[in-house]
Amino acid sequence: MQADPHLVLPLAHRTASCTAERSPETDLLGPANVRATRREREDGFTLLEILIVVTIIGLLMGFLANSFIGRADEAKRTLAQAQVNKLSQALEVYRLDNGRYPTTEQGLEALVREPTIEPAPRRYQPGGYTDKSQLADPWGGKLTYEAPGRNNTSGFDICSNGPDGVAATGSPESDDLCNYDLEGR
Repeated sequence: MQADPHLVLPLAHRTASCTAERSPETDLLGPANVRATRREREDGFTLLEILIVVTIIGLLMGFLANSFIGRADEAKRTLAQAQVNKLSQALEVYRLDNGRYPTTEQGLEALVREPTIEPAPRRYQPGGYTDKSQLADPWGGKLTYEAPGRNNTSGFDICSNGPDGVAATGSPESDDLCNYDLEGR
């Protein structure tokens, strides 16, 4: 079957009609519209755009700050646990050297300098058993010491009063960190 030559446009005619010149008035990408788009970009950001960006930045900073604050508290609790464990070990070495733990009156200071209150230690280590910086918890409070302890009647109790600085009376909501709570951890 042969195509009717009057119905089929020659290829050259079809291409020419598709690439005809565009008119700036009818063309959306014409020079007038390009200039308008460029002018809008040069005007800057709208107030709404700035408010959206500031809000997003504020939300991100809030989330990050909240997670860092939680990490700092967790790190201080971990440090307090480590201090209580380290002092417990120093007290065990003191007992091995001297045959007994320091009394409650001698306190944890007996690990830093030789006690002058009776009973005097038999073989006190010349440099002590720890340094004074270990006697304060990460929140700046003093660690409490009791020998014999209320919970460890044949040993001692060492406690950090935690972030609130108040000694608890054994309540479940207590934030205190004590050696008898940390044993086995």
